[in-house]
Amino acid sequence: MNQMINEESANRGITLKELSAILGLSPGTVSVVLNNTSRADTIPQKTKDKILQAAKDYDYRPHYFARSLRANRSFTIGVITAELSNEYCAMILNGVESASTQEGYFYLNTSHLHRPDLLTHNSQMLIERQVEGIITIDTKVNFKTNLPIVAIAGHEEIDGVTNVILNHQTAAELGINHLYSLGHRKIALIKGQDFSSDTKIRFEAIMDAAAKRGLQIDNKAIVQLEGINPSPEVGYIALNKLLAKTRDFTAIFAFNDMSAIGAIRALQVAGYRVPEDISVVGFDNIHFAEFNSPPLTTIRQPLFKMGELAAQTLLKRLSKSEKNDIPSSLSVEPELIIRNSTAKVRK
Repeated sequence: MNQMINEESANRGITLKELSAILGLSPGTVSVVLNNTSRADTIPQKTKDKILQAAKDYDYRPHYFARSLRANRSFTIGVITAELSNEYCAMILNGVESASTQEGYFYLNTSHLHRPDLLTHNSQMLIERQVEGIITIDTKVNFKTNLPIVAIAGHEEIDGVTNVILNHQTAAELGINHLYSLGHRKIALIKGQDFSSDTKIRFEAIMDAAAKRGLQIDNKAIVQLEGINPSPEVGYIALNKLLAKTRDFTAIFAFNDMSAIGAIRALQVAGYRVPEDISVVGFDNIHFAEFNSPPLTTIRQPLFKMGELAAQTLLKRLSKSEKNDIPSSLSVEPELIIRNSTAKVRK
């Protein structure tokens, strides 16, 4: 029988039913192991090894459409983000991919480039492609769907939406306290763009942390990022606008690492040394931060973990047995990463 199966499989590929018959196991058990679902943890490792080796020996390849039709599910989730090219989104997507593939899911991702019409269109395209749920990244959920949604950096309470958020109060305390401990009393802020979900809450948290220490941040020392360019250029432009208004500051707390890197370049062009003359703190801890010149002190968002948590949460919501145990908001903690862009204030 094995020889007959091998000859036929060479032409059409072995089926799950045939592979199960060879192993003497049920198709359900084999499927659980090959798809690496959570139920696979209940199967002895010896059995799992046997199944995986047989799949390799017989060159078994799962038939996606057969599986989908059999379960009446697509095993696909959709991811909507503002911009795919920036490292913030890329690091989150890595986490989404890691968690979803472990459970046998595929994901489709799209960006809207901060255009409401594109957000409406692309979200509808995902729904028409029968995704089972949606993850949004720094995107307002203003499209209509009955699918479960997990919003990364979502701050609005919406029925059917679970928010994955950073503890911005702690993040602001870490950044302001670091600068304060170095003797900085005149701090400038680079505020995020209006379209970013985190702009308002992050700015308010930083202002509160400063006020607790008796620091008054002058309005002239606050500048806002403009435009959708994901490169350091927006920080470069913002810092030049800040210098045109005031130079009475010894430190800068930037909205994100990209704007901080652009700001450092603008300071250097203007003749300032970082950190000898002016200290700079970023936000996110993207990979570029460590290799900037100087390496950037920053508030680390656990971006991979946030993507992973979002995918895990969405898949739990798709599971009938676990969806009622999920809170409407899940918070992750930041971490201060001290590098060479900050130093004690010059007396």
